[in-house]
Amino acid sequence: MSESLEIKPHQAVLVEQVLEHLSPVSGGRYLDGTLGFGGHISAVLEKTNGVAEVVGLDQDQQALDWTAKELRNTWPQSQIVLRHERFSRFSEVLDELGWDKLDGALLDLGFSSFQVDTPERGFSFLADGPLDMRMDPQGTALTAREVVNAFPVRELARIIGEFGEEPLAGKIARRIDEYRQYAHIASTRELAGIVEQAYPPARRAQARNHPATRTFQALRMFVNDEVGELTRFLDAIVPYLAENGRVVIISFHSIEDRIVKHFFLNHAKKCLCPPRQPYCLCGHTATLKVLTKKPVMASDEENLRNPRSRSAKLRAAQRI
Repeated sequence: MSESLEIKPHQAVLVEQVLEHLSPVSGGRYLDGTLGFGGHISAVLEKTNGVAEVVGLDQDQQALDWTAKELRNTWPQSQIVLRHERFSRFSEVLDELGWDKLDGALLDLGFSSFQVDTPERGFSFLADGPLDMRMDPQGTALTAREVVNAFPVRELARIIGEFGEEPLAGKIARRIDEYRQYAHIASTRELAGIVEQAYPPARRAQARNHPATRTFQALRMFVNDEVGELTRFLDAIVPYLAENGRVVIISFHSIEDRIVKHFFLNHAKKCLCPPRQPYCLCGHTATLKVLTKKPVMASDEENLRNPRSRSAKLRAAQRI
């Protein structure tokens, strides 16, 4: 285990806001689908004095091992179940445990500081490392290196444009294709340099962030099927929420935030028929009450203390 993990691997965002909207109670059952280093679930256990049953899931075995040790040392009497699993497959874990209802479910869709700051994971171009980007480095998913070197130009452009919302997606994909004709793209710095050269000099000078930021986001989202994971989780979670049970989701960019927003709004409606239709034919009934009309953001104080909280958006809903 890396020595850096023994220092301070990750600082959870919006912890107080999570507690406010999750509203954990003693004796409740809670799911943290993105356990990470346990910042949020630790707060839930502290709020309930350890008298809660919790299930934590994560794809990163190294983070899971560290958090398991910390939680069991701090809360030895609590019922804590941890699994190396994707959060979209939470129902399989709950069914195995015989849990049919949850009092609360939480997702923090951001990747951890430890993952970003570990060059070997390939998430960031700030330090050179292999082009990997898998949340589960022992998993079977394609690596970013395989995507960048093998996918057709049109598919690369689609990925960068759709998941990175990058206006120069086509130009970047063509630049990547030109480069890989004579050299295999293997490292994060190498790819970042290629993307940077695809930007016109004037646009490069005006960019607030590094030109490769959106491309790296897009590749990470594609490699880990992040949109598919979120969609599958949302499609399955409502029946598992007990009456008045709550679901809280923290996202870090507009694609995921839109998905969560529209899911909550649709499930809060009594009818999904077109507005001009004179009477309801859909048979839909409301299953959720939206608790956050607008996304909850970090305070200025938290942003100063933890800069990675700046893009975090929290939305919450309650089962009715």
